[in-house]
Amino acid sequence: MKGKHWEEETITIEDYGFLPEMLPQDAKGEPARVTAVYGERCGIICSYGETFARLKAGAYYGDGAEQYPATGDFVLMEYNPSGDSRILKTLERRTKFSRNDFSGHAVGYVKTVKEQVVAANFDYAFIMQSLNHDMNIKRLERYLTLAFGSGARPIVLLTKADLVGDCSEQLNAAKAAAMGASVHAISTRTGYGMDKIEGYFLPRTTSVFLGSSGVGKSSLVNTLAGEEVMAVKEIREDDSKGRHMTTRRQLIMLKSGAMIIDTPGMREIGMWDANSGTAEAFADVEGYIGLCRFSNCRHRTEPGCAIKAAIERGELSRERWESYQKITQEASFAQSKSEFLREKNLRNKEIAMESKRIFSKKSKHDF
Repeated sequence: MKGKHWEEETITIEDYGFLPEMLPQDAKGEPARVTAVYGERCGIICSYGETFARLKAGAYYGDGAEQYPATGDFVLMEYNPSGDSRILKTLERRTKFSRNDFSGHAVGYVKTVKEQVVAANFDYAFIMQSLNHDMNIKRLERYLTLAFGSGARPIVLLTKADLVGDCSEQLNAAKAAAMGASVHAISTRTGYGMDKIEGYFLPRTTSVFLGSSGVGKSSLVNTLAGEEVMAVKEIREDDSKGRHMTTRRQLIMLKSGAMIIDTPGMREIGMWDANSGTAEAFADVEGYIGLCRFSNCRHRTEPGCAIKAAIERGELSRERWESYQKITQEASFAQSKSEFLREKNLRNKEIAMESKRIFSKKSKHDF
């Protein structure tokens, strides 16, 4: 693995963040960490070094299937020294960043709804936006909601500070949206602000880099690594056009022993489970929820509405309230749609089994 500073014979799975208490009591197999996912084949790191592994069909498909591995997951596997090893089980995740798999599509065209785990088992979620043309508070709020809900610590990075003169206005806007999360302006080109974030990248810690294409995720990985470990494609600075070259999520170890999960640019972020994240990402809004005169207040025309009063007093911006509504409604729809499809699939299976039983009984009777 590029950037690794240990010799192959001294590497341990513990160096990649594994803890013995992660093992279930009935654990069978060798612990490993997923460094990349290529369909049904995964790149993994284990006590034997780097290798590839495929999913055990009986464990990952059908009823009661294991959680499909994501980059950063810890798994149990059967090691094969002469070919692909076999992944038996996905271990419980400490943290995860998820979105739904129909982000950006009109509701009427959605056929399936499921959780897409972008990365797992990380300590910090770095949300990156460019100070050039990418700065978008609405998008930042969506990332923050999911990042707060991930269980990790969100950090906001405003990149390409060398392209703007004074970024204090953007910094203040990001801090207002971040609700207590740290916000830093940086430039990998000039080194501005890099000293403020170096303390996050300690041995055996894992960070995930999140953001749109072209915000500088891979450039930051290369700067932290002190060498080019990720290919970078330049974008036109006048209009921010151009595509990032990261094509899949991958876990990289730096010489310091810190790990980074670099992700492809996500154009849109479809909300999945926002319940745990909104309480922190929108603490300013949720502070008024439940203070209305009526418990079933819809925050529209009802008298004694705490939300309306806060907006009229200037304590809460209308934009924040509208963002909160949009995010919670979208997450609620995703969950409802997902539950509906699960129930539908169960009903279909029950009908199929009953039809099979009746057909089998009828065949025996006719015989």
